[in-house]
Amino acid sequence: MKLNDGIRAREVRLIDANGEQVGVKPKREALELAANAELDLVLVAPNANPPVCRIMDYGKYRYEQQKKEREARKKQKVINVKEVRLSPNIEEHDFNTKLRNARKFLSKGDKVKAAIRFRGRAITHSSIGRDVLERLAEECKDVAAVETKPKMEGRSMFLMLAPRSDKDTKKKS
Repeated sequence: MKLNDGIRAREVRLIDANGEQVGVKPKREALELAANAELDLVLVAPNANPPVCRIMDYGKYRYEQQKKEREARKKQKVINVKEVRLSPNIEEHDFNTKLRNARKFLSKGDKVKAAIRFRGRAITHSSIGRDVLERLAEECKDVAAVETKPKMEGRSMFLMLAPRSDKDTKKKS
């Protein structure tokens, strides 16, 4: 934002410290009004005709903006993607272990990418891998929603699960 002597316009529409419109004034007079109030003249709408300036304490304004940004960053949630690798011919106990890990990741709020890597001629039976992924999604449906259905990429098949929010579980009830 431009302020005080950085403003290039000859005339400006002025808003005083109370938020009331003063009207169109020459820049020099607007600067004098700001100096008398011991505040800054800040350009808030440079594209208007004439440009709009406001008399305010710019340091305090910047501090408030930074404070709001910090609060917004605190409320942000970083979502990680955790991967669970399965195989098409997985045994029951191994499947349960992978399922437990996926549920743990989902409960922490992370997304889960379930992947099956086909080796050798196993790729000819991709339907078996799809069944394993769909079974995993079915077992996790109380805590997760399927974000992307199983799809092939090269020799691998992927499925994305996203944790259900509180809103989603309330809608189901």
